[in-house]
Amino acid sequence: MNATTNPTEAGSSRALWSSTLAFTVCFSAWTIFSILGVQVKRDLGLSDFQFGLLVGTPILTGSLIRLVLGIWADQYGGRLVFTGVMLAAAVATFLLSYAYDYPTFLLAALGVGIAGGSFSVGVAYVSKWFPKHKQGTALGIFGAGNVGAAVTKFLAPTVMVGLGWQAVAQIWAAALVVTAVAFFLTTQDDPDLAARRAQGAPPESFAAMMAPLANMQVWRFSTYYFFVFGGFVALSLWLPRYYVGVYGLDIVTAGMLGAAYSIPGSLFRILGGTLSDKYGARRVMYGTFIGSVICTFLLSYPATHYIVAGIRGPIEFDTAIGFLPFMLLTMALGFFMSLGKAAVYKHIPVYYPGRVGAVGGVVGLIGGLGGFVLPIAFGAMNDIIGVWTSCFMLLFVTVSISLVWMHVSIRRMERAEHPELRAPRDLPEAAPPTNLAAQ
Repeated sequence: MNATTNPTEAGSSRALWSSTLAFTVCFSAWTIFSILGVQVKRDLGLSDFQFGLLVGTPILTGSLIRLVLGIWADQYGGRLVFTGVMLAAAVATFLLSYAYDYPTFLLAALGVGIAGGSFSVGVAYVSKWFPKHKQGTALGIFGAGNVGAAVTKFLAPTVMVGLGWQAVAQIWAAALVVTAVAFFLTTQDDPDLAARRAQGAPPESFAAMMAPLANMQVWRFSTYYFFVFGGFVALSLWLPRYYVGVYGLDIVTAGMLGAAYSIPGSLFRILGGTLSDKYGARRVMYGTFIGSVICTFLLSYPATHYIVAGIRGPIEFDTAIGFLPFMLLTMALGFFMSLGKAAVYKHIPVYYPGRVGAVGGVVGLIGGLGGFVLPIAFGAMNDIIGVWTSCFMLLFVTVSISLVWMHVSIRRMERAEHPELRAPRDLPEAAPPTNLAAQ
């Protein structure tokens, strides 16, 4: 895709860093309910299920529109589409400040979710500025814009306490407008779009863009992203509530600790991209899933009171994950998720160089749906099961399924291409997916 273009180094750099900043601001707005939602829950007396639905609603919108926005980015250019997304999200975020009851908050949350669609646009835009051997690192840097979740957790509680929750929505809306203008002025059309316009060629049809989605491989990548991204977003939204409910912290402290999870879970995405470029995305995915299985298993164990029939009478003791071990385990989980997020998207521009927007859009859509479904499931499990660690039990099951499916699929492909192989190896990601439709 990029071998035929020679974008200047300055243009590539501006595209990458401007897109990363824009995505950071968008992600900050997208996760605004992780803080505002806690206050709204108190003010309106919401159940855990209602809270989960509220914080997950923006994730739903941002997920569902990713496929269309990704295709538009391929067809009409990421620069224009990215700018439009930010301006539309700014309007919705500003209108949030006028919400007054649960239905109006849900309606506002649907609009705020537009900001989440920026990811598929940015992936399509940034990938076109870099050759294959650098795309993992470039997309890892861009994806580090997930740190916007931490920005919200750091700043929103202070603004909310000092100026009210309405001021949070209005300030975040203003930031989106300023960023949109700055992005449009500091970037230029991607090389593929510029070449197509120079030749007078029309954009490809929607049907042609959707063709790769017939490959089961695309949906397998989507399942991986459901956990590594959807799980990350879900925990970003849920952890402040978890800290308040389990450890009795105030919202400001809980927001800060939630940011302590979000920051490494975002910034280490750069490392994940670099490792994927150097060692192969498949090896990074194995490390991601194995590490995540261990973390979620340990986090799943509920606080328990034991009574053992001893020789001299009952012996009682308690087991529970303390505050510090819990914080360290969640940070480790965020680290593994960040590596996996970059590794999943390393595959896409290599296997589907002309369809990054469509394939990246559907992968992002499924991953984003994880960010919507999982917080609701967390809240429902709290209401039904009544165990705080049930959220990690669900994540343990999810990542275990992904690990098994990945390993079985890889072994099947390896036996089909190289029957003599007895152990998994990292096949070159650059190989065309000619035989992957059935995998």
